[in-house]
Amino acid sequence: MSNSENSFDASPYDLTQAKLTFGEKLAYGAGDLGTSITTNLLSFFLLFFFTNVAGLDPALAGLVLLIGKIFDAINDPIIGVLSDRTKSKMGRRLPWMIYSAIPFGLTFLAQWLVPSTDKTVLFWYYAIIGIIFNTFFTAVNLPYTALTPEITQDYNERTSLNTFRFTFSIGGSILSLIIAQIIFAFFKDPARQTGSCNTGGMQYIVLGAVCAIISSISIYWCVLGIKRRAIASDRHRLHNESLDTHNEELSFGEQLKIVFNNRPFLFVIGIYFCSWLALQITASIIPYFVVNWMKMQESDFILVTIAVQGTALIMLSVWSAISRRFGKKAAYFMGSGIWIIAQAGLFFLQEGQVVLLYILAIMAGAGVSTAYLIPWSMIPDVTDLDELETGQRREGIFYAFMVLLQKFGLALGLFLLGLGLSWAKFKESVPCQPLPVQPDSALFAIRVAIGPLPTIALIIGLGLAYFYPITREVHTEILMRLAERRRQASESSE
Repeated sequence: MSNSENSFDASPYDLTQAKLTFGEKLAYGAGDLGTSITTNLLSFFLLFFFTNVAGLDPALAGLVLLIGKIFDAINDPIIGVLSDRTKSKMGRRLPWMIYSAIPFGLTFLAQWLVPSTDKTVLFWYYAIIGIIFNTFFTAVNLPYTALTPEITQDYNERTSLNTFRFTFSIGGSILSLIIAQIIFAFFKDPARQTGSCNTGGMQYIVLGAVCAIISSISIYWCVLGIKRRAIASDRHRLHNESLDTHNEELSFGEQLKIVFNNRPFLFVIGIYFCSWLALQITASIIPYFVVNWMKMQESDFILVTIAVQGTALIMLSVWSAISRRFGKKAAYFMGSGIWIIAQAGLFFLQEGQVVLLYILAIMAGAGVSTAYLIPWSMIPDVTDLDELETGQRREGIFYAFMVLLQKFGLALGLFLLGLGLSWAKFKESVPCQPLPVQPDSALFAIRVAIGPLPTIALIIGLGLAYFYPITREVHTEILMRLAERRRQASESSE
């Protein structure tokens, strides 16, 4: 392919066939940096923050998170459809990212404030802020993820694009933990040692502010880097839709029916939900497992988590290569198999087995990267099948349910953990007092949450992956049939 074919000077109608440049891939990947930072901090710290800093009962804290995600069940599909129908000079996805980036950062920061000591006031404050934050998260993240199948239609190019995306995603997760480690070391919490009430919540306020700034800036980097290709891709879509004389605007209900009649999509969301649920349960319980069961310091769980995320980052390129050679299903099976062994092993760990803890963390990280990479590499193939069957591209509605499941998996995991810890008589922290000693029932609940529960979810995900029907050969046939349809439509319009 010549240089002119790879440049932005190419016709907007063949730009989606041109290879993505390194700069475009880098900018696209940066779009997931901010959302990964915020998601990671909420996964690892928010439940712990609610119970051990704000002083909420675990069940009440879990309910706060569930309320926010129930609202997401409403706004995700709605924003998905609205972004599909958006018309502007910037295309249909980028305006959502541009106008939502700053409110997204501000509402993230607001979640780390403790505006009152009254638990009722705190409950409603965190519930309302959670709803607002999740709305802006969706407005940024959903249009961003829906860009993947729009800016390239090549099977392997999409895997490469997702490799860049999740390099930034996992890198952002690691960066957020490093930032947290530095901030927590600088802003010591004397309340744990002296019983005084001084800087306990300041750690989280500073952490929220720093990460909010980074998160908002990264979104604008993404927009600037892929703007011209995204606009050209939108023109390409409008051109193709104009050739289809049978193309009709469907109602929201009709679009939902089409989405859930897409059999491969049901497998993808099942695989993703099981993987993400396992990941979120583990992420949320790690602070309790390391501090209360392993009897390590609060800061030590950050190092354990960095071991997981660092391995996941390194393994992304490995799984990408395996996927290109053996297929996406094979890569998922290999990674999940390693992850299951590690996850089950955590249940049997005893106090003092620190080296073994890090070995299992590294093994889990090798599998975690497939949960990031493989389902998101499958979903663009599903949207191609949908176009073949319906004549329309509706990435927004498909990606809406993927993003919804990611956040619902987080909410469900946190809610169940909060409820389980409450039933197990977990003792929440009293602000400005040392951490309480937990009963045996609470310690056992923590071990069950980090071992058997994620293991069961991963095994179910493996079963669903086995029956996923779109192979590399099937996808190649889909693209050939799409190309032939477009050629015929173009000839008939002349």
